[in-house]
Amino acid sequence: MQWTELVVFSFLFLVVTVLGFVAAKWKAGDTLEHLDEWGLGGRKFGSWITWFLVGGDLYTAYTFVAVPALVFGAGALGFYALPYTVVLYPIVFLPLVRMWSVSRVHGYVTPADFVRGRYGSHWLALIIAVTGIIATMPYIALQLVGLEAVLRTMGLNGSGILGHLPLFIAFVILALYTYQSGLRAPALIAFVKDTLIYIVILVAVIYLPSKFGGWGTIFDTAQAKYDATPAKTDGILLTANNQLQYATLALGSALALFLYPHSLTGILASRGRNVIKRNMVALPAYSLLLGLLAMLGFVAISAGVKPITNQATGRADTNTIVPVLFGQEFPAWFAGVAYAAIAIGALVPAAIMSIAAANLWTRNIYKEYLKKGATPAQEAKQAKLASLVVKFGAVAFIVFIDPQFSIDLQLIGGVMILQTLPAVAIALYTRWFHLYGLIAGWVVGMGWGMWLLYGIGNPAVGKAHFAGSALPLGDLSLFGWHPLGGSTVQIYVGALAVVANLLVAVLVTLVARKARWFNGTDETDGDDYHVDEDNPRVKPVASAH
Repeated sequence: MQWTELVVFSFLFLVVTVLGFVAAKWKAGDTLEHLDEWGLGGRKFGSWITWFLVGGDLYTAYTFVAVPALVFGAGALGFYALPYTVVLYPIVFLPLVRMWSVSRVHGYVTPADFVRGRYGSHWLALIIAVTGIIATMPYIALQLVGLEAVLRTMGLNGSGILGHLPLFIAFVILALYTYQSGLRAPALIAFVKDTLIYIVILVAVIYLPSKFGGWGTIFDTAQAKYDATPAKTDGILLTANNQLQYATLALGSALALFLYPHSLTGILASRGRNVIKRNMVALPAYSLLLGLLAMLGFVAISAGVKPITNQATGRADTNTIVPVLFGQEFPAWFAGVAYAAIAIGALVPAAIMSIAAANLWTRNIYKEYLKKGATPAQEAKQAKLASLVVKFGAVAFIVFIDPQFSIDLQLIGGVMILQTLPAVAIALYTRWFHLYGLIAGWVVGMGWGMWLLYGIGNPAVGKAHFAGSALPLGDLSLFGWHPLGGSTVQIYVGALAVVANLLVAVLVTLVARKARWFNGTDETDGDDYHVDEDNPRVKPVASAH
């Protein structure tokens, strides 16, 4: 048991717990018994709050342990997260502004709300809502993987139910203050989380290289480690086999990120279009941090870090690489600060994700199918209860399922959420796709994507299915035909699935338009609304174009 680290960790955890409960009165409206207030913070967060909230939402605890762990194990491939978060913001700059405008005018809380209004189809909205909830659940579980890596490093985590007791306590506290304060809790805590993360990473990348002879020596040591492994895809540079995977994974992840309901939650909570524009310009600062963080995977190799063995599975937990590095190379008090930064980095996105999933349940399932006449207070109550269920469902993932399986589920979740691209993102600009085309495309993209993922195994860990998202082109099968048989070049499954989705959507749309099938109704009119940000309650005027 590392007592100094534990005391510092507990103190900082107590600070954010107090902030979580205090947040209920921070920028409070007349009541929290309304989904706009509880689930979107009253839609009045300014530039700084939104920057911390969205940054805390996108750059999660799992990111801070998994990216350097991937670099530690595979090398350059782990840096895919850097170009992905660089190209992300130019891609989503205008769509997010448009989504905010239309959502503000029509009172939409979720992406499924927008789809419901755009196509007048509760079935298509249900598909989008269910996809969002299923894709979000393992994402929340992954935050627990990051938190458990810290607890395990401090000696607080063992095997069995009792071994997970610290995790239970942390999430009970999270559940209580999220239930009371809603989105305001993670928004306020994000200030502390991001400040700690920046301090820890900047100190690490300045101090640690000097201990191991500088970056040149660190890179040489890392390359020597990769040269000694039988793998053909590791190294400090990409290889011919994984360059296509790197590019498609980065682009696919960029397209998928703001399709996740929790990503849109932070955007819809902002008070104006200019707030979103400023944030799309400022958020790449986190990408700089992410690049520095990834380099710690190479530093861990030079430091001779050995991952802690998971007592439940008997396998080395590579997610403990960064916590072990900090505990090994820093004074105990600073290691405690670093552990707290990672743990708080788990609580912020977990809270936002559970709120986003609860909003989807409440608006697009509960109100649509179970209680059409639900009052705002009933909606808020239902969302609070749903957020509790989602959180403890995520804890169950960790307690009763191998955490490695949760990681694999998140890879599946990324492929799944990417299949909502035509109905959510493309529909912001055109309603050319037919309702039936969107549904058919989703079915094909989802089905083929799951089939391809099912066929990916990893003999090294004894898994025959769902062991990754990189598919060798030689394994690509079309009705038993292998057009690229023998090729070892890998590609991201999500890219293949979304291309199939779009092709089917186009074909079915052409047939449906030719046959003049019913195509739903459009409540949004497709306009880019100019909202009066100083008086958003006034009905805005649609733009002339």
